[in-house]
Amino acid sequence: MLAKRIIPCLDIKDGQTVKGTNFVNLRQAGDPVELARAYSEQGADELVFLDITASFEGRKTFTELVKRIAANISIPFTVGGGIHELGDVERLLEAGADKISINSAAIRQPELIDKIARHFGSQVCVLAVDAKQTKNGWRCYLNGGRVETDKELFAWTHEAQERGAGEVLFTSMDHDGVKTGYANEALAHLADTLSIPVIASGGAGAKEHFRDAFLQGKADAALAASVFHFGEIKIPELKSYLCAQGIPVRLVERR
Repeated sequence: MLAKRIIPCLDIKDGQTVKGTNFVNLRQAGDPVELARAYSEQGADELVFLDITASFEGRKTFTELVKRIAANISIPFTVGGGIHELGDVERLLEAGADKISINSAAIRQPELIDKIARHFGSQVCVLAVDAKQTKNGWRCYLNGGRVETDKELFAWTHEAQERGAGEVLFTSMDHDGVKTGYANEALAHLADTLSIPVIASGGAGAKEHFRDAFLQGKADAALAASVFHFGEIKIPELKSYLCAQGIPVRLVERR
């Protein structure tokens, strides 16, 4: 079995790391470069950087900040926010990103997934999905969770896979920042119906939640923000716990 990945997420607004609850009530969470360096040293498997207001504000991701973060880490680095065309992907890869994450742009122009996969390879393209359970089932949202769409979670992720997406980053908006656990039932359904890796996002509040995301939700990776940013869970301790639970993780040797 492949090692399960632990992924801290830097939600960036105005160049600073922020974290909220259910996508609102944002608060400062620290300097992104310092946080990134610390996570790389602590044994995080990857790092995700999301410029959470770029699409809503109609601008590009902060390239200089991406460069500074990339220079300070030695783990795979995914960047998302404000990506609308191949030129944006190229710019961020040149700045040091290993993968890019698209959400709003993919919903508006699904062929962008095909183009990215064709030009840069499927491994570069991560489909991010912000979804919420409604009376019509799981619906996907645009612009940082501000606009509901007619895209249904499971149909949309399957379409994205067929178009060439290499991974799905699924955030349950109802679980985001609440710290009561991930949306494991939906995660398991994604894992059962897709052949590409699924990253769980939204809901981590305890080590047990990561365990459940892997065992019940069948996720390939678990992403979290505030529990790491505010020191509630330390990555080395989390990995030791998961290892003791029989979940394969990459342990970092202490020098």
